[in-house]
Amino acid sequence: MTRRPHLVLVCVDQMRADAMGVAGNDLIHTPNLDDLARGGYLFPRAYSATPTCVPARVALLTGKSPALHGRYGYREGISFPDAYPVTLPSTLREHGYQTYAVGKMHVFPDRARCGFDEVLLHDGFLHTSRRLSRGPSAAIDDYVEFLRRETGDPRADYQDTGIGCNALTARPWEREERLHPTRWVADESLRFLERRDPTRPFFLYMSFHRPHAPFDPPGWLWDKHREREGGTRPLGDWVSRFDEHRRDHGSEAEFGAQKESTHHQVRAGYYGSIEFIDLQLNRLREALSDQGLLEDTVIVVVSDHGEMLGDHDMYRKSVGYEGSARVPLVVHVPPRWRDGWGEGGEVEAIAELRDVMPTLLGLAGAPVPDGVDGKDLREATCGGTLREHLHGEHLIHSLGRHSMQWIRSQRHKYVWFSGDGHEQLFDLEEDPQELHDLADEDPAELARHREILVAELAGREEGFVADGELVPGRPLRTEASWVTEHAML
Repeated sequence: MTRRPHLVLVCVDQMRADAMGVAGNDLIHTPNLDDLARGGYLFPRAYSATPTCVPARVALLTGKSPALHGRYGYREGISFPDAYPVTLPSTLREHGYQTYAVGKMHVFPDRARCGFDEVLLHDGFLHTSRRLSRGPSAAIDDYVEFLRRETGDPRADYQDTGIGCNALTARPWEREERLHPTRWVADESLRFLERRDPTRPFFLYMSFHRPHAPFDPPGWLWDKHREREGGTRPLGDWVSRFDEHRRDHGSEAEFGAQKESTHHQVRAGYYGSIEFIDLQLNRLREALSDQGLLEDTVIVVVSDHGEMLGDHDMYRKSVGYEGSARVPLVVHVPPRWRDGWGEGGEVEAIAELRDVMPTLLGLAGAPVPDGVDGKDLREATCGGTLREHLHGEHLIHSLGRHSMQWIRSQRHKYVWFSGDGHEQLFDLEEDPQELHDLADEDPAELARHREILVAELAGREEGFVADGELVPGRPLRTEASWVTEHAML
């Protein structure tokens, strides 16, 4: 049998691309993630084309763009197996890999395995699931069973702190560190490494619910970041245009002013949660080393989307701005498996979540299924261009009832709001924080990007394009009609 590498895909939830030391952030310490990046490949221009949990994870597991997977916004309750029978784990399993997932899946039904041999589930506070099961249940969450068994409290819940799953509140974890869900994901992943089938290569999906809210790191990490002052948050000169949609000081506001003390505690909880995950990465590498697997294991670290974290008075995700749409992407390939890969370091190609599937299949020597339009990242490490531009979109909830369409080109970002046709243009090379809107200052560049978006949206069932022009005010869809009609529970 041909020898193949083991594969570990570490997915974190809601982590910004700049929330790690190797990205130049002096406020956070992520030495283990930094080591993986410095010894591998860092993609500083990686994006989530549909930056919320559900559509982003569809892209990650199917290797498809929104145009092909049909999910344009956040909606729970769509049956994953019916809509997407071919996935990254199912393809790897067909080609001899033992496939195992621990942590967040965010698919429906909750126990859908999506091609994995086994799933140990902790999705966090998913409202739809909790309503159906009338609260947390081991039927929908393996972590709940663990927590109740270890504490001896039959009613224990990961929401006992009361700080909320999307709230702008934070506090330290109240229980022992070993009971934290981040630690549980790592512990169960390492347990799999001990109990795996040693005759087969493995694919391990380590999926952390944090740093998504609740912002509740262990106390020592909370204290560390509470004592640390942060920098000035970016506030674009265009933000006031959306003032009618503000919810200033709302506890779950996606757009609105907050007290500086609120922002400070959220950042403390957010950064502390990331640093706790970083420690689990070291545990992973130590476990692989102990078992003699480190030099034969590819490790990819990615997030489903980012977190605005107060940039432009926005929090959470779904918008196409950098804090929300740009994600960390690190690919660590051991030297013996780098055949066809270029030198390590930063790779400037525009990457997207759908590129993870063909990249891992390429490393595994498995064919890429029909319909996958992601690109193998190996091409970019050798100087290739994955794409000239990236089309992203999302149905917005924080800036009005629009579909927010955006184009990320080699230098610029163009944004179109489908409700009223408003346009924005940013020069990301000169203005990486998107502080200044150039839409009124560079008509030629604006028109060039508009034409790119017209080509991307031509033929869409919403009717966003007619006679070669963008048409505002069209009805909105969170998913293509074929998803709605054929994949409902």
